[in-house]
Amino acid sequence: MTALFQELAGLWRMRTLLRALTWREVHARYQGSAAGVAWAYVQPLLTVAAYYLVFDVVFGMRLAQGAPTGRVGTYLIVGSLPWMAFCDAVGRGTSSMLDAGSLLQKNALPPALFPLRTVAASALVYGPLLLLLVLAYAPLHRFAPALVAAVPLLALMGLVTALLAWLLAIMAAALRDVVQAVGFVLAIGIFLSPVLFPMALFPVAWRWVLWCNPMTPVILGLQSLLLQGAWPATAVWLALLAWIAVLACVLSLLVARSREQLVDWL
Repeated sequence: MTALFQELAGLWRMRTLLRALTWREVHARYQGSAAGVAWAYVQPLLTVAAYYLVFDVVFGMRLAQGAPTGRVGTYLIVGSLPWMAFCDAVGRGTSSMLDAGSLLQKNALPPALFPLRTVAASALVYGPLLLLLVLAYAPLHRFAPALVAAVPLLALMGLVTALLAWLLAIMAAALRDVVQAVGFVLAIGIFLSPVLFPMALFPVAWRWVLWCNPMTPVILGLQSLLLQGAWPATAVWLALLAWIAVLACVLSLLVARSREQLVDWL
């Protein structure tokens, strides 16, 4: 873990630059459009609004027994918004070092600045939306005290996302096929998580597959909080901590082994 801690120490010293790059990234994504940065918030909001309108209002669809809520749209919103945030950060983060290749070759900057900048930019967009989601569901449970668990839960989600995006960015620098592979995995990953269907509907013998998705504990935790007003199960926290430990160990190994060649790969 020494290599990872050294990188993090260097990034901490450059936190002002990271902050400036993050704001620049947010504005660059929507530069030239009339609505500007507002599109970053409008698109996810319209998506979740469509779920509620179509499934709960128009068709009035209901989930089977065993689901954390009976309303389909209400259920989909809780899982789909964090999943969109995760896909945005990881997808963009994977190719971030490749996109900044010419800049890294001309300037002695830590390569990790770029995947972390991308994740931070996504957090600026989706973080307020996720907190707004918590506030929107809070009255359903009379602002139950358990809702405060949303803060550490979303913080751990951000940490998992940052570690994964950084790790994949290094792998993409070494092998360009990683970008296409990650895009495919993110596209089908929603079906290997409890976003579209409750965990209880998945065959018991195959539920371990869902835990191979790092977003499964996050989504289960949010479903417990927002749909039931209950504190997330211990398994949720343990799974998140396990993902963080594994990703940190693998990332430290990659950082140590790629430090000398990384810029040349770009």
